[in-house]
Amino acid sequence: MTAVAGLGARILRNRHLVRAPIWLYRARLGALLGPRMLMLEHLGRSSGRRRYVVLEIVDRPFDDCFVVASGFGTTAQWFRNVRAEPQVRVWIGSHGPARATARVLEQAEVDRTLSDYRTRHPKYWAQFRPVLEQTLGRSIGDRDVPLPMVELRLQS
Repeated sequence: MTAVAGLGARILRNRHLVRAPIWLYRARLGALLGPRMLMLEHLGRSSGRRRYVVLEIVDRPFDDCFVVASGFGTTAQWFRNVRAEPQVRVWIGSHGPARATARVLEQAEVDRTLSDYRTRHPKYWAQFRPVLEQTLGRSIGDRDVPLPMVELRLQS
């Protein structure tokens, strides 16, 4: 593990730093984070309370469809929550929330999406892969990808 990967993993585990972008979206300033980010509003599976997380858009196969990855695997709270309740809201750029349905991708879809991502963003992938491996606690192999992904499809 490189020092950069260790630092990146520690930053991703710092609740205050990770939650800071949420306030930008709430203030309708999410566009400042760029077109590859979105905020997901989901319901706590036990509490029923609204929860928020800012995620990178890994793929956008259609105008009304976004794919995001769970960098902490299947144990991430947001991931567990959308599995329990797939009706969510998505904040994109400076726009308010839009209703969406979450669907966990099958492994073949994950493999294809990750392969496309590596092709489109090779420099970013080279820097971010070690951070992901640190947060997941295991290596991300070319064929055996332990990186859950979720499709968020906007509702009309």
